[in-house]
Amino acid sequence: MPAFDPELAALMEVPPAAPANAGPPHIPTVAEMRAHFDHHVSQPFRAYQKPLLPAESAYTLRDEKVAVEGGEITVRTVVPVVEDGHETFPVFVNIHGGGWSVGSIELDDYFLRKLTVDLKLTTVNVEYRLAPEHPFPTAVNDCLTALKWVVQNTPLLKADLTKGFLVGGHSAGANLSAVLAHETRDDPFFAGPGRQLTGQVIREPCVIHPDAYPEELKPVLRAMEENKDMPPLPRAIIELLISFYKPPSADPRFSLLLYASHAGVAPAFVQGMELDPLRDDARAYADALAAAGVAVRHIQYPGVSHGFHYNYPAIKIAVKVREELVQGIRWLLGKDV
Repeated sequence: MPAFDPELAALMEVPPAAPANAGPPHIPTVAEMRAHFDHHVSQPFRAYQKPLLPAESAYTLRDEKVAVEGGEITVRTVVPVVEDGHETFPVFVNIHGGGWSVGSIELDDYFLRKLTVDLKLTTVNVEYRLAPEHPFPTAVNDCLTALKWVVQNTPLLKADLTKGFLVGGHSAGANLSAVLAHETRDDPFFAGPGRQLTGQVIREPCVIHPDAYPEELKPVLRAMEENKDMPPLPRAIIELLISFYKPPSADPRFSLLLYASHAGVAPAFVQGMELDPLRDDARAYADALAAAGVAVRHIQYPGVSHGFHYNYPAIKIAVKVREELVQGIRWLLGKDV
């Protein structure tokens, strides 16, 4: 059995074992999960990132309202401030994690401000609507509308999408980003230079419903069982979050390994964690893209579990995960080999 990274093991809160007569385990509500996520995920990461923020004079931040079917969503845009006021930038569209049901644009906000200044690119952070109030496919549709909004608002963003048009996210955000890479490939709206995605940043993704594993992939997709009890995201919580989102198990807009083809989607940088129930989702997605002739880089990190770098952002391997994330983005932008 692989061991946890020693730094991570020393910090992790291991829940006490339930007594034999404890009865069925408590099933958390959405409200409880949102409160837990804010306290144990968002707050530690924002607190760590706050001292690293660039000067406010180095970027402009705006929250924009984008009309979607049945309402509106917010996108937070961060644009570099440079001496040449006419300079244009590539764009990275970020889709936050949280099991399609929790989290917000605040999670990655400070990190994206620093990324904007360090890499000289515009970031767009999408506040898609959450399940269970807004079940599948609302999140897909909201994020697709946000991508179209980017294409239609390049002057506002000081953007030149021929320099780079990336979409990416963590966990549920990675699922949505990979779906968008396929949906935009097939959508005539995104045809032509300056409209096509040029990269996808896929961090610890769920790429197929646990009930929809194809027979040929069952020997490969072992982590959901092997790592089913690994904190902080055991299989039972993954299945609960999926039940809130309510996707049909075989719909490729959730189970994106089931798209008829992966050929022609944007190149991908993929990160996975050895002790994550979703470990093999990351590898299977990278392998499927490579088999379809798509340029892909995949890194798996030993001794760590799902999203640990948000909960414990200061440990060495969390720093390494973020450093290599930035390197992966640079690679997709053609700034690094």
